Amino acid sequence: MQATTLFDGDYQWLVLGRDPDRNAKIIDTNQFLIRTERRAMVLEPGGVEIFPAMLMAVLHQVPVEQITDLFASHQDPDIISSLGLWDNALPEARLHAPWMWEGFIRHFGCDHIEYLGIPDQGHAIELDGFQFQALPAHFLHSSGNFHLYDASARILMSGDIGMALEPEQEKAPLFVEDLEQHFEYMRPLHQRWMPSNRAKNEWISRARDLDIEILAPQHGRLIKGADVGRFLDWLEELEVGITF
Repeated sequence: MQATTLFDGDYQWLVLGRDPDRNAKIIDTNQFLIRTERRAMVLEPGGVEIFPAMLMAVLHQVPVEQITDLFASHQDPDIISSLGLWDNALPEARLHAPWMWEGFIRHFGCDHIEYLGIPDQGHAIELDGFQFQALPAHFLHSSGNFHLYDASARILMSGDIGMALEPEQEKAPLFVEDLEQHFEYMRPLHQRWMPSNRAKNEWISRARDLDIEILAPQHGRLIKGADVGRFLDWLEELEVGITF
């Protein structure tokens, strides 16, 4: 599993993924790590099938005792089905996840990790003195769903917004190079998996108020710079909630 630094300041953001050893039948995912001098938070820890590779990748960056927090945007297995294994590895950790999915997420195993439910309106998450904002993204595509925004790094971890699947994705560049072409990999997923144009457009309105340099979805390439605004324009025009 590859690790790439997205931001390096008083703390770091890394993206972990592009695993060439991934089972081809398992959807490719991006996982994220925020690392401070003394603590670390794993975002979208991933499915049970990738736990060994993910754990090795994280431990290559930080010692296990510094991994104090996990963040899950919603309840899907590719996001958090590895929770039972993290629960054994990090019994003192905290999980930040939507309040409404607690009873479902606990089916993956959560005997030791403290479940901190995020309220519907979102809230700030503190990590070693730094603040990160859990922002509502309800119905995109989960009815209880959150993204994580870092105003200092100008990164929005956007869950399934901005997702794409393309051939040989593990070999694809990390960042979008030709956005117009990339729209074709994004279109069917957004139209089918996002059920509400109203929820989509409310999210876009909130996103336009943010200073975003990197939009970091959980599937596919990351979007950066001026392409973030172009993506929001495209998404605003896109009709979602469509079956084929």
